[in-house]
Amino acid sequence: MLDQEFERIGKRLFLEGLVGANFGNMSLRTEGGFHITRTGAYLDAGEMPVFVPETGDAPREASSEYRVHRAVYRETLHCAIVHAHPVHAVAASLDADLLRPADSEGGMLCPEIPVVAGNPGTDEIAENVAGALRGGHIVIVRGHGTFAAGKTMDEAYIYTSIAEYACKILFLSGRLRRGL
Repeated sequence: MLDQEFERIGKRLFLEGLVGANFGNMSLRTEGGFHITRTGAYLDAGEMPVFVPETGDAPREASSEYRVHRAVYRETLHCAIVHAHPVHAVAASLDADLLRPADSEGGMLCPEIPVVAGNPGTDEIAENVAGALRGGHIVIVRGHGTFAAGKTMDEAYIYTSIAEYACKILFLSGRLRRGL
């Protein structure tokens, strides 16, 4: 049933345009570690995720972003993570260090969205994302994508969707170009 949960959320991400091709990854915390999507996997394909232990080596098949997921689980109480590549959020991250949604839902659920640096698959990105998610549910890695975390995969998906919607509103309203 684990693969069905990953497939269900993966399909939502694709339908909403939050990921493309085989970009992005997801994980769920479990006893002694977490299950994460396979490297290069299409999130809507329903492939069985790979188990990564809390410490030690990760399987070759695990997503290259397993370090981020491991760091978030080590430093927070979050139980699920969704990493996506939403176009407006990625574009917004190129010129901002912190985004403040102007729409009512974004303002209520994530009044501030931090933007952090780090190259994909590195310890730097893992540390920066985990640090940002200690006190929140969503972060954007500059030029790369969002990492959203929560109690469930649904909650992490919702924060991903809200962040993209908020960034789209910021673009359409002209607020990003004005530096607001």
